Amino acid sequence: MKYRIILASGSPRRKELLTQIGVTFEIKTSEKEEIITSSNPKDVVKELSAMKAKDVAEGIEGPAVILGADTVVAYDGKILGKPKDREDAVRMISSFAGDEHNVYTGVCILIKEADGSVREISFAEGTKVFVYGMTEQEISDYVDSGEPMDKAGAYAIQGKFAPYIKEIAGDYYNIVGFPVAGIYQRLKEAGINICE
Repeated sequence: MKYRIILASGSPRRKELLTQIGVTFEIKTSEKEEIITSSNPKDVVKELSAMKAKDVAEGIEGPAVILGADTVVAYDGKILGKPKDREDAVRMISSFAGDEHNVYTGVCILIKEADGSVREISFAEGTKVFVYGMTEQEISDYVDSGEPMDKAGAYAIQGKFAPYIKEIAGDYYNIVGFPVAGIYQRLKEAGINICE
């Protein structure tokens, strides 16, 4: 059976990664307000990704695969969202420079069948990121590039922050915001090849 693939996200990075692996898809974004009931980063991203996927799925007739995702950066057990302003970005980067932090992406996959039934696959991928020590000037220059302002944790691993990444343990694409291998493999187990 042929499924419509729907990305429940307006993220240019997620769009890019799905395109990169050869998926033909549509984009429909959720307008639902994000309400968090947990402080555990893994639970938060699973909750938010499910919220987005379910909101988008309401207006979709099957057969379709709806992909919802949410990414957070966590340092010392605290979630670092997108920076509010320049000072917030400087504070975030200064906190984990010379240290390690975690990036979690929650994914909710809703598989709508022609008969109206829905299967749900939900998981959270975690990747550990080690950052080199940075001078105040390096942090300031990076923040002034404007790149961190719409990114969780105030940096883009695939952008100008690359020179400060010492190493990672886990899925690189998870840090970018979409663990495509984890998504592909789980859908494959469910009998769906999204790369056709």
